[in-house]
Amino acid sequence: MFRMAKRENSIVRRRLVNAYLSSVISISLVLLLVGVAAMLLLNAKGVSDYFKENMQVAVIMKQEVTEDEAVKYQESIDSLPFIRTTEYISREQGMKEMSDMLGDDFLSVFETAPVPVSVGVNLRADYVSSDSIGVVTARLSESPLVEEVSYRMSLVDALNANLRKISLVLGVFILLLLFISFVLINNTVRLNVFARRFTIHTMKLVGATRGFIRAPFMVQAVFQGLFAATIAIAMLVGVLFVIRSEFEQLFEIFRLDLLLYVIATVVCSGLLICLVSTYFVVNKLVALPKDELYY
Repeated sequence: MFRMAKRENSIVRRRLVNAYLSSVISISLVLLLVGVAAMLLLNAKGVSDYFKENMQVAVIMKQEVTEDEAVKYQESIDSLPFIRTTEYISREQGMKEMSDMLGDDFLSVFETAPVPVSVGVNLRADYVSSDSIGVVTARLSESPLVEEVSYRMSLVDALNANLRKISLVLGVFILLLLFISFVLINNTVRLNVFARRFTIHTMKLVGATRGFIRAPFMVQAVFQGLFAATIAIAMLVGVLFVIRSEFEQLFEIFRLDLLLYVIATVVCSGLLICLVSTYFVVNKLVALPKDELYY
């Protein structure tokens, strides 16, 4: 009988350890996604502004405009409040770019250079929107030297749409993993309560309150949440290190000083997930009659 009880306790302990590790891994994955989502949300404006400010508006001058006139026009618009940077593009540079795109044979059919001088304009991010771009275009076109103002607003719209899609997908994954984490924590706490069923029953007989019985499980939940958060933070830092080594330009967009807020969010989320799940599960199990607590 003693050997059977000892074997039963060993099996319960093994199941408890496996369930604990499974729940910690699951929570860590949830917290990793929470960290990634927080990083994206905190840097969303920076990412959007980066692409907006790198979208170039081409101010194409008339064919007869000389280079000196184009340079003077460039200098006249540099002081405008919506201008971030400007770049003068000569005929030779324009022809080279067109030759790279279309080939030398395409340009050979023209007797004179078909490419006019132009000015590339990078706007400030606040002005790259459907409401402002029309006003900006009209202001740049006021000069009689300008033939056309060309821009690709569809790129910005596509960027914002993709950011929303990414946020939606991350949200679905986080909700799914939150559900899985809750189920695993439920199983872990159930096994833990089963392993301590006699102690719990004795405590109830001597008048222990639910809060007193619940306390050690809540303390364990705190350590579980902190452990899972530590693993998630380590994985998040590893992901950021890989991204930095492979895509250095992304770190021109991401503000690493916001990483402290992300870490705080991950830790708080880990504690919240474990404490809330454990609270409800322990309350439900402690309220069960003695006979049902054994199963």
